[in-house]
Amino acid sequence: MTDKKQTVVCFGAGPAYKGGMSNYNTSLAKTFAKLDNVDVHIVSWAQQYPSIVPREFKDKVSTLDFLEGTDISCKYITDYNNPFSWGATADYIETLNPDKVIIQWSIAIQGLPIAKIVKRLKKISKCEVIIDLHFVIQKEQSAIDKKLTIYGIKNADTYIVHALKTFEELKEIFPKRKFDLTKSGERDITKKGETPVVKLFHPIYDLYQPDPNLDIEKYKKEHGLKENVFLYFGFIRKYKGLHNAIAAFNIVAKQRNDVSFLICGELFWNTLDAGNFITKVKKVTFSLAKKILLNSSDDEKNYNPLTLIDELNLKDKTMVISEYIPNEDVNKYFQVANAGVLFYETATPSGIESLSYNFNLPILTTNVGHFPETIIDGQNGYMVKENTVEEMANTMLRFLDNPIDPQNVEKFKPNLSWEVYAKAILKS
Repeated sequence: MTDKKQTVVCFGAGPAYKGGMSNYNTSLAKTFAKLDNVDVHIVSWAQQYPSIVPREFKDKVSTLDFLEGTDISCKYITDYNNPFSWGATADYIETLNPDKVIIQWSIAIQGLPIAKIVKRLKKISKCEVIIDLHFVIQKEQSAIDKKLTIYGIKNADTYIVHALKTFEELKEIFPKRKFDLTKSGERDITKKGETPVVKLFHPIYDLYQPDPNLDIEKYKKEHGLKENVFLYFGFIRKYKGLHNAIAAFNIVAKQRNDVSFLICGELFWNTLDAGNFITKVKKVTFSLAKKILLNSSDDEKNYNPLTLIDELNLKDKTMVISEYIPNEDVNKYFQVANAGVLFYETATPSGIESLSYNFNLPILTTNVGHFPETIIDGQNGYMVKENTVEEMANTMLRFLDNPIDPQNVEKFKPNLSWEVYAKAILKS
């Protein structure tokens, strides 16, 4: 890493937003702020998506401020629905005189504004534009996703990927380009004919800290949780496979009377007042747009796996918090759990996986996406042999018969630190 002072801009969702991308961008900025000779700024979306999307994306319940005690500036400027703000974003970033601008890429629909920001930055600034790819081939495919992705990310100086699968997808959409893959971060962005790609594991979310005073046994008793608690945490989306996890747990619960399933997260498309007129208009308009762009099988507006709990008579074996979890409450659910359940149908490097490791919580996963790269059998989790409900249940039973010591997960963590990640980005 150079001794020259560097200015870094982290572009993506700021801490006012819900979800993993906000946590990711904030964690990265806070890490840069701790390093010598680095000045860091967050530049954020003011509105991340088209206004017809019927969902609340802002975090209106948390009281814990992740930027408290830091000198990090955070400017909310980019409005998806105002193209004039796209160029204004690049102009504002240029006034910060950045050496590096790291842009978080997590959904194809943001391709238009991101392309404009990158193109203008390349024109008015000498900074290195880095696109941090959380996916290339999107989980929910639409007719224009590939085009938006190519358009949005094509002009980056450097790419970051968190899995080799993502690197292969990058080569797939740009078949005529040459890429230079590095795991150390060392790269030469002036080298003609090759674009650097830095392969780094998704760091461990450390914004949330365990409460040493939490009486875990008391909490379990007060909430009717049994000795062994499986945890599903995060937005309830179809690709995350909660319907399969509940079905698998049902098999386990018939064989064991010492298990509970703790489900924490809001239904992704159920965050607004359904009776509100504007919400109704948004839902009709958005539904029409999805019918045009998505396969009908991909439309998850009616997806609600929580109904399975009553259907399978699991109410006394489950605890459900079907709402967005405030930042200050996250820790307790991970502390009372024995294993996280990530039986995803498709997967890109997961923030919930990283958050689980932060609490030394082993995870149980399907054999999809990047999981074969990150799951070390018996150390940080178990992976199903086949992606069937029966095998998911067998994997849960395997964990109960052969529990993983949290200290095994602890040993897995050093190479997944944010400091390692941030220092690799600075190596150019």
